[in-house]
Amino acid sequence: QVQLVESGGGLVQAGGSLRLSCAASGRTFSSYAMSWFRQAPGKEREFVAGITAITWSGSRTYTSDSVKGRFTISRDNAKNTVYLQMVSLKPEDTAVYYCAAREIGLVPTSPTLVDYWGQGTQVTVSS
Repeated sequence: QVQLVESGGGLVQAGGSLRLSCAASGRTFSSYAMSWFRQAPGKEREFVAGITAITWSGSRTYTSDSVKGRFTISRDNAKNTVYLQMVSLKPEDTAVYYCAAREIGLVPTSPTLVDYWGQGTQVTVSS
């Protein structure tokens, strides 16, 4: 069982930056594939970025086209934490952001592939 706790959300002006953190419990965090999703009011939850477990060749990251070049996902296995660095924020980035984990397999890019969810953190970007 894994518990995920997000932090770092808030209100920011367009063009600003935020860094979200997701702290995970459990001893096997390094073996989990991790992702960030977001859900805006009236919309479905969507994939934002994901990172594989670290292997001998390192880890790979994936980002959705809507945030490519602006958002960066990273992980620190020593701290059991995954991050989402967001720059050049836009009003359309406003949503609740969720941390997600998958025990086995590839990066979860769909909500149906997620094993564990965090409670979410609100990000609001004003114009």
